[in-house]
Amino acid sequence: MRANRREFLIAGAAGALGIGLAAGCTPAPSPVGPAPGCPTGPLVVGPSVLPPPGSTGLVDEAVFQARTTEYLQLATQSLRPNDTASVIAHLLRAERDPGFTWDPSQVGAGIVSTDPYRDTDDFELMYQQWTLRLGRGVLPQVAIDAIEDKIANARYRYDDPLPPGDVDDKWFWSENHRIMFAVDEYLGGLALPDRVFSFTGLTGAQHAERARPVVIDWIRERSKFGYSEWHSNTYMKYDYAPLLTLVQWADDPELIALGAAATDVCLFDLATHTFRGVYGVTHGRGYKAAKTNGRSESSFSTAKFLFDTTDESYSSTTDHGVLFLCGNDRYRLPEVIERAARHDGPVRIRERHGVHLDPHEPWSPDPVGAYGYDYTTENLNFWWSHGALTAWQFIPPTLEACNRWNLWDSELFQKFAAVKDFAGVDPTVAQLAVRELAPFAAAGVLGEAHTYTWRSSEAMLSCVVDHRFGDAMEQVHAWQATLGTNAMVFTTHPSSPVKRTTSWNDDSGYWVGTASMPRSAQRDRAAIHIYQPGYAAPTDPLLGPYFGYEPYTHAYFPLERFDDVVGRNGWVFGRSGDGYVALWSHRPTTWRTYDPAVEATDGMTGPFDLLAPGGPDNVWIVEVGGASDHGSFEAFVDAITSAPVEVVGIGGQRTVRYVSPTEGELRFGVNGPFRVDGVEVPLRDHPRHSSPWAEQCAVVESFDIRDGDRRLVMDTTTAGRVVS
Repeated sequence: MRANRREFLIAGAAGALGIGLAAGCTPAPSPVGPAPGCPTGPLVVGPSVLPPPGSTGLVDEAVFQARTTEYLQLATQSLRPNDTASVIAHLLRAERDPGFTWDPSQVGAGIVSTDPYRDTDDFELMYQQWTLRLGRGVLPQVAIDAIEDKIANARYRYDDPLPPGDVDDKWFWSENHRIMFAVDEYLGGLALPDRVFSFTGLTGAQHAERARPVVIDWIRERSKFGYSEWHSNTYMKYDYAPLLTLVQWADDPELIALGAAATDVCLFDLATHTFRGVYGVTHGRGYKAAKTNGRSESSFSTAKFLFDTTDESYSSTTDHGVLFLCGNDRYRLPEVIERAARHDGPVRIRERHGVHLDPHEPWSPDPVGAYGYDYTTENLNFWWSHGALTAWQFIPPTLEACNRWNLWDSELFQKFAAVKDFAGVDPTVAQLAVRELAPFAAAGVLGEAHTYTWRSSEAMLSCVVDHRFGDAMEQVHAWQATLGTNAMVFTTHPSSPVKRTTSWNDDSGYWVGTASMPRSAQRDRAAIHIYQPGYAAPTDPLLGPYFGYEPYTHAYFPLERFDDVVGRNGWVFGRSGDGYVALWSHRPTTWRTYDPAVEATDGMTGPFDLLAPGGPDNVWIVEVGGASDHGSFEAFVDAITSAPVEVVGIGGQRTVRYVSPTEGELRFGVNGPFRVDGVEVPLRDHPRHSSPWAEQCAVVESFDIRDGDRRLVMDTTTAGRVVS
């Protein structure tokens, strides 16, 4: 080895210890400061040198290499010469295995696409960083030339010059795209330092120089604020993949250390919120296939490779995330993170993600943004990455940017007509109008999310707590109970009917996102979710198609994917192995019948869609458990059905009382506090991270993660990172 996300925004109007160095100074013998807690100064001196693979505190190198060998053997069963993942896999295996032969001459200019305006072009540019560096001297020159041309002829920023009449359909602004474009530009510039890039006229070296601070800002934001796209089982991979790319190919010690620390943060999030390989928790962004089947998650193969907590096979044998780990001789997972993933529990993990932005707050002529991020065009990348395109506070910069850089004509902004109509009016009028429509017009605003997850060896339950109650949110996944790869339960309020399609991946709002967020509260094994839309469904031809909703809520509960199922006293129960789940609806429920000839069922022949008709307002209660809590499944069913449940009042006066057999008396309502056994439990007071492994303050750029004799300490203010 070497030494369709955008539519919701639019529709929403020194060595093994890594000792830090200071210029001209002798390294300190121990750079680690006090922890846990809220440090007032740097926690670790830096920049740190990454400890080499095999060092104390990192995962077992022999095991890592064995997994790498196994995966690359799977990935190289056949060559797809126009598929970067397949080519990268062959390059990596040939480099480490002298006995492996393949035919690089099959790879030609078709390895790249030639459209610089194609959405997700940044994904391809990231893959090509690996293909270029691994392929020089191996691949035919025609392929290398095509890759270099691709890099030099790419447009990396929305405000780079655009030829008259051209339209760029790329989405530059979401959390994952921001880091990918920045890493692409930085590494592309390093690869071609003297070449002039076509859109800007800058040299590659100049591109690398201008991208460097963008990379640093993004990494420090994630350490401080977490992820606006919290726990995304689709997009977390596209946070750690560019970071792994940065760590492997950067030539800047500070960026290498920062990239490793940011990768740690991503993988620690994955480790603590994964159950048997499934990232089955609440998501800031999630899609139907991944929400209903753990093997469809983009992070599933990474979790299997790193944590080995599932007996399932890899969902992809040419997964870029796994390949970037296999090909990385700088980054190794700290053992403390692996231990967190493999811990049997029970454990409670609370986290805070994102930044405060309330689209309902009273209008003022000069709204103040959180943490000093003013609502100005200069902070457009920051606020748009939090989904703030149609928050009233940011409407003036949104209109200014769309007008100035001709964004209206791009494919992903064409449905922005409702906001575009405000382009010629007084910004104050536009702000006031959008604020009145905030319950659905601000559907893309992610805001500050507080997540709560309970995990044992038998089940996992997770929700986003009291988050934007009654508002529409596209792609947000409010809660989930997970008992296995396919055995999972959740509810949504559909924004549209079941789509008439036989493709399970295809969804128009029936399963993806929610027309109204529930008010949710959780106490370990049990949670209450109260649905009550904060707006009437519009019926006019402009807003109705985007912001209407169905007159019911429903649950995904795939009966045939559980080992046992029981229905009793308004409850539906499921068992998977030694894990149990119970779901109750205040409104009487019925199973929806699907016609597999015209409606997707993912191969299921039995019921999976539990409707609660009669209105979009409802109360759902869920509890998980297992043999360690209740013994038999029958005992669990008996205990839950004997538990008192009361729903009193209507509308804004509705309250719920549920006496959980394991968590005690839970009281919650449309308004007011959450009480457990009569004691008020604060809902939105979560730190950046709280678990048995770390107690991390919010808005502090450091982590101190511990498990027994293993520890990881990082600080992005100094690029310090110590593994022990």
